[in-house]
Amino acid sequence: MSKKIIFILLTFASFAIAASGAAKRFTLVIDAGHGGHDAGAKGAFSYEKNINLNVALAFGRYVENNCPDVNVIYTRKTDVFVPLHKRASIANKNKADVFISIHTNALPKGHIARGLETYTMGMRRSDEKLSAAMRENSVIMIEKDYKEHYEGYDPNSPESTIMFEFMHDKNMSRSVELAKYVQNSVCSIANRPDKGVKQDVFLVLRETSMPACLIELGFITTPDEETFLNNKSNVDKLARGIYEAFAKYKEKYDKEITVPYGPQKESEVDIPTIVPDEKIQAKTKKRADEKSEKKTVETTTKTETEQGKKDERQEERQETAKDDDDDKAETDSRPIFKVQILASSRSLRPTSSHFKGLEGIESYTENNLIKYTYGASTDYNEIYRLRKSILDKFPEAFIIAFKNGEKIDVRQAIREFKSNK
Repeated sequence: MSKKIIFILLTFASFAIAASGAAKRFTLVIDAGHGGHDAGAKGAFSYEKNINLNVALAFGRYVENNCPDVNVIYTRKTDVFVPLHKRASIANKNKADVFISIHTNALPKGHIARGLETYTMGMRRSDEKLSAAMRENSVIMIEKDYKEHYEGYDPNSPESTIMFEFMHDKNMSRSVELAKYVQNSVCSIANRPDKGVKQDVFLVLRETSMPACLIELGFITTPDEETFLNNKSNVDKLARGIYEAFAKYKEKYDKEITVPYGPQKESEVDIPTIVPDEKIQAKTKKRADEKSEKKTVETTTKTETEQGKKDERQEERQETAKDDDDDKAETDSRPIFKVQILASSRSLRPTSSHFKGLEGIESYTENNLIKYTYGASTDYNEIYRLRKSILDKFPEAFIIAFKNGEKIDVRQAIREFKSNK
């Protein structure tokens, strides 16, 4: 037994070293549980494998549409069977930063339960039943050569779980944090009963070398839950909830790409609040000189004087309008920074309590969500300070950028801001 433990620890260590390599794209592995001849749990009219895949693909689309810097990898995108050990291997080989496995819960006939629960790898408590992990792990019995891949593991034996507890200490805190984000976000957005974050020994999680969690979306064996899980609108809400949780986790731990953009200490660009415009100054001086000169010139007739003043006013209006157009064109071509504070599937009134007393809230629509922003400026430093000032109310607020009315990558906008200073 001790030799097995040493071997497993060495294998895990090699995974950890590989995963901490050179800078790379943030990689997310999405695992749709079951598939192919493994249908998973069965309901009155549907199979777990299909529910899992529908939510996994919808979740992946949210990430792909909103996080172009994330490399999304699926353990399966169709109705095929993938052994549990290969699912973890896909994540390890691709040096994934996060692994999220999506499943649907079930209970024996005659039992009813509702709600969502999220699991991380860990030893089960002595007073907990083995239901979820035992059911999900039992799939190994239909895998070819399962004894070779899972040597020494008995899905019905608590003793088999002991060796894996300390294997995941390194990632445990982040896995639990990720699971909490998922639980809170999905329950809120999809209006799911909250069954909490739990720990158990899932084979699909035990060999992963990165923060990971397994989501049980609901109970396919409960009639109203099965109907809920097969509804297209609800699938979208579940997927969006998982996406929002992932985005929150990534924002905190992705050190290569930071949203909100986090400049290094004391890296604010030092430029004047108001930049003198030499062109405008020259025109102002010219007008002053011309007016001064005209005071010394004798006019010949009242008509000529009035006509001269009229022409002068007309010229000034034309020059002012031209200056305004030039300034407007210059502003339109520069990125505009804003602070995004929240997103909602429905429209909120300007006086909504969700804005916590902030005024001047603006919004834009993206991916079927209404996203609300606070403040707007071509000066990144100004918006950077504005975001810091509201973190007590909106700790997850982040900076976005627009150019010519279109949303752009905030990093690109900051580069332009620095080059234009």
